[in-house]
Amino acid sequence: MKALITAGGHGTRLRPITYTQNKHLIPIANKLMLAYALEYASDAGINEAGVIINKGDKSIADAFGDGDSFGLKIEYIEQLEPLGLAHVVKIAEPFIGSDSFIFYLGDNILVGGIQKFIDDFTTNKSNCHLVLSKVPDPNRFGVADVQDGKIIGIEEKPDNPKSELAVTGIYVYDNHIFEAVNNIKPSARGELEISDAHQYLLNKGYSVTYSEITGWWKDTGKPSDLLEANRLVLDNIKDERKGEIDAHSTISGRVVIGKGSQVMNSNIRGPVIIGENVTIDGAYVGPYTAIGDGCTIISSEIEYSILMNDCSINNISRRIEASLLGSDVELLRSKSKPFTHRFIIGDQSRIEID
Repeated sequence: MKALITAGGHGTRLRPITYTQNKHLIPIANKLMLAYALEYASDAGINEAGVIINKGDKSIADAFGDGDSFGLKIEYIEQLEPLGLAHVVKIAEPFIGSDSFIFYLGDNILVGGIQKFIDDFTTNKSNCHLVLSKVPDPNRFGVADVQDGKIIGIEEKPDNPKSELAVTGIYVYDNHIFEAVNNIKPSARGELEISDAHQYLLNKGYSVTYSEITGWWKDTGKPSDLLEANRLVLDNIKDERKGEIDAHSTISGRVVIGKGSQVMNSNIRGPVIIGENVTIDGAYVGPYTAIGDGCTIISSEIEYSILMNDCSINNISRRIEASLLGSDVELLRSKSKPFTHRFIIGDQSRIEID
């Protein structure tokens, strides 16, 4: 069993963050998004992973190297153009060979890992095993039509979904999937759709089985999805306090504080994760907040947010919440008179003020 993991695309719904970095390098609970997928593969006993990257993108390889730290041997596979998920499978055939493999979209986060789905694939002796989840907005996904416990059809982003069962970004295949991706035609949007490949397998009488996710799963395509995934991961952290906390500070709930960090005259209410060399002084940090390395929070309040490395928040009068701050972002109260708002804002930014 091998793993094929996507780490390409352009992350258009996460701009402006993704103007300067690959979305798979956005941290969730202070761990890079793609690291979760690599850990799931390793925990399932897989030792070879093909990682799909954009043409010329070196950032993923710079971050994860040869995969040795995960117990994996990683091969990076460039997709020259974004021509669809079935195209991703198609170009990976030389890497996969005749092996079975799990195809995992690297921006998916779930509880419990992937071992169960691999076991179900093996037990059912399937050609294709899909992982489904009930969602409130199935028209955003491929949707499975299930009758009497069997998948009878797959439709990509339908206007009128036949069920609430979205096909998540987790698939297990044997080598018959290559027959499918090499025989389907591009859709109206010019892509080889993975749903069409699944429908091909159904039409040809191959065994297409499924598991339904019973815990939580998130496709982190939007900022709100990132914050929700961050919340879900933080719900499972354990206390680990390596930094310094002064006698005037109050810490409650599950809180992780990294080495070299200082908490002074502040109130932190978990679950919260704080990276290394962070300074928090005269501040409130509320639940479901992840603070990256090297950040500074002075005389300000924040909760349910993600701060990437080296952010600075200084003397902001209103509480910050449900926010996503990229690396090296600075928020500070103006000292000029008359008091004004001053902004330096990149394309497709979002700011709410009163």
